Amino acid sequence: MSENKASLEEQLVAWLKKKNYTIATAESCTGGLVAATLINVAGISPYLKESYITYCDDAKHRILHVTFETLERYTAVSEKCAEEMVCGVTAVADAQVGISVTGIAGPGGTKEFPAGLVYIGSKVDEQICVECYHFEGDRQSVRAQAAQAALQQTLKLLEDEG
Repeated sequence: MSENKASLEEQLVAWLKKKNYTIATAESCTGGLVAATLINVAGISPYLKESYITYCDDAKHRILHVTFETLERYTAVSEKCAEEMVCGVTAVADAQVGISVTGIAGPGGTKEFPAGLVYIGSKVDEQICVECYHFEGDRQSVRAQAAQAALQQTLKLLEDEG
């Protein structure tokens, strides 16, 4: 990560500007918080193409083209779903950069799918990174941590691309 005082969203938007890339987001458990955080940055308009809150499985399938097979076999809270979401959102929006977030914000959950379990997908051109996170805290805290992790993960992918 860059060692300056700019926020994650400012750093990410600076990279989008530098590369002349556009970005799109597909969010479930964060409910639009990633996009809202990006919108904190003045001058984002030419770079943020579209954002979708695809909270239910039907929306993930209909808008992002996540397959029913993935949703049935792996569930919406899975690495596979996050990957299909990020690929779907970049394709639908015709963007070079994408972010997807899917998980359990809480307070509920199960042993298999505990509160705080979140999968985040980042895509820059053809490079895809999907990571699994286990966040602690209440619902709002999990959502905030997931949004920050999504920005950080995507920023790293942009920096690695150069």
